Amino acid sequence: MLIGSHVSITGGLLGAAEEAHSYGANTFMVYTGAPQNTVRKPLSDLKIPEGKNYMSENGISDIVVHAPYIINLASYKDETYTLAKEFLAKEIERANAFGSKYLVLHPGAYTDKTAEYGIERIADGLNHVINSGIPDIFICLETMAGKGSEIGRSFEELKNILDRVDKKEYIGVCFDTCHTNDSGYDIVNDFDGVINEFDKIIGLDSLKVFHINGSLNCRGAKKDRHANIGADENNPKGRDCIGFDAINYIVHHKKTQGRPFILETPWISKTENLYKKEIAMLRGDVI
Repeated sequence: MLIGSHVSITGGLLGAAEEAHSYGANTFMVYTGAPQNTVRKPLSDLKIPEGKNYMSENGISDIVVHAPYIINLASYKDETYTLAKEFLAKEIERANAFGSKYLVLHPGAYTDKTAEYGIERIADGLNHVINSGIPDIFICLETMAGKGSEIGRSFEELKNILDRVDKKEYIGVCFDTCHTNDSGYDIVNDFDGVINEFDKIIGLDSLKVFHINGSLNCRGAKKDRHANIGADENNPKGRDCIGFDAINYIVHHKKTQGRPFILETPWISKTENLYKKEIAMLRGDVI
């Protein structure tokens, strides 16, 4: 099982790999800088060779990079759209330098326009970036919770984007358990049905990465608030409405194997998270 969590890039790729290893992980996900802005350290400052060596020595592979939230390929504003395309191209290059084959991307929000407008805009932006020439990488569009005007709240919306991308060998999907629950899919009682629907509409070959998260909200809430796996009312961040059994079923399902499972669950405090415990629970280890 490939399982890990979001880790910090503050200490460069080496620091990220060391943090992941401390959780018992064999993969991880990073942002290449702050997700809210375009400020980025030079790659030469990010201890990339040291990080790759550490990963090789400690059995860490298939790492994932997450694109920043400020990229909105669905925007109708020219300045925002141009920034989205330019910065996506830069993030692809940085992900490639890290040795990652997966760049997770929130598709975008159509704001004052329509979903169809946003879908066309996203596809055009992806084609512009991909057709300009990119390394061997999958841009993984994330399943979204349906909050506001964000696109990707259904498998059909993602399919409509994928169908419009010219070079499909560079595109994939990241399946987020919190988001799919919040958008209305019954992953708690019928994950078999959900994954079969995904396969029918999009195809399992396009499924590249999983974000493994509990949810503070019941199915269809369209909220996108992550919870710790199986958390009860005593957890300071709230109760998980998906539950351990459902998440455990997903990560051990025969149709999900061979893909990185990435935890993005809440930190309990500024200095404490549950990643080590959650990874061990899902592996079936006792700690």
